[in-house]
Amino acid sequence: MRGAAELPATAAAVVAHAAGDLRMEDIPVSEPAPDEAVVEVAFGGICGSDLHYWLHGAAGESVLKTPLVLGHEISGTVVRAAADGSGPAAGTAVAVHPATPGPGAARYPADRPNLSPGCTYLGSAARFPHTDGAFSRYVNLPVRMLRALPESIGLRTAALIEPASVAWHAVSRAGDVAGKTALVIGSGPIGALAVAVLKRAGAGRIVAVDMHAKPLEIAAAVGADAVLKGDDAGAIAAVEADVVIESSGSHHGLASAIQGATRGGRVVMVGLLPTGPQPVLISLAITRELELVGSFRFNDEIDQVIGALADGSLAVDPVVTHTFTLDRGMEAFEVARNSSASGKVLLDFRPSPA
Repeated sequence: MRGAAELPATAAAVVAHAAGDLRMEDIPVSEPAPDEAVVEVAFGGICGSDLHYWLHGAAGESVLKTPLVLGHEISGTVVRAAADGSGPAAGTAVAVHPATPGPGAARYPADRPNLSPGCTYLGSAARFPHTDGAFSRYVNLPVRMLRALPESIGLRTAALIEPASVAWHAVSRAGDVAGKTALVIGSGPIGALAVAVLKRAGAGRIVAVDMHAKPLEIAAAVGADAVLKGDDAGAIAAVEADVVIESSGSHHGLASAIQGATRGGRVVMVGLLPTGPQPVLISLAITRELELVGSFRFNDEIDQVIGALADGSLAVDPVVTHTFTLDRGMEAFEVARNSSASGKVLLDFRPSPA
């Protein structure tokens, strides 16, 4: 492509080879397809799924069969526009929607492509061949995944757009929360971002729960009116929340969510529990006529998140607690796995100053 940016033959990347085998290594930089732009990645947020691939060689039922480039929470700049003329121009700062809806539209609601049976996601071993992620200095991405960023959103903040979209989708599944009491179980990055989204949506009172002090500190910084320790069952039950966001991903958290919901309330389950049967306080959910609602990834909420960040109505910066350059990538993952001492941990892929 005449006039296109010259790219190196290889780029530094984060690759999971097997359980306990995570490497910062150079991978080949391939030529993009006509509908792909080349993005120079600036920041990448370490997600729970990235940690699972590193620690266990699997995320739920998605098991590593070959090495996988991790990462789906990224921001960066287009350095080579798509050859077919579509998508953002070179020099455009972008966030990324990492999903590719699958076929079989008749089997899921047209406005909910996140439920499509064959949906793939960047940095996922759910299918084989695996779908490599974007934790690489340079990555080729279909232009449909790219969202141009307003100047008011910096690239560091933009790395939170993907997880904030997950939280936004979860809150939307709760319905109208204006003036209502909301309870958030689990105040890790998704839970804290849910607090921020609830605050923007006008929730009357927001109570955040976690087992550790640091996540509760972050939750308070983004809008929680009160915080509770996860083992204080009496205080949690006394909240009697109209809406509960369960983001801990544990059956203990789901029990707290059900106990903390008021009669006729709604519990949105965004935390992904382990595969297989789970103990649930289903009798209490039945007698209280609770609505238990699932929430999985997101759809077009990413555009609303970008708009809310641009106009300043969504405050998320306190969620980021650590940033590491790629040469300290293993340290970054070690910090990210310690949820008692960290929120969102970012990798900085930008070259170090000379």
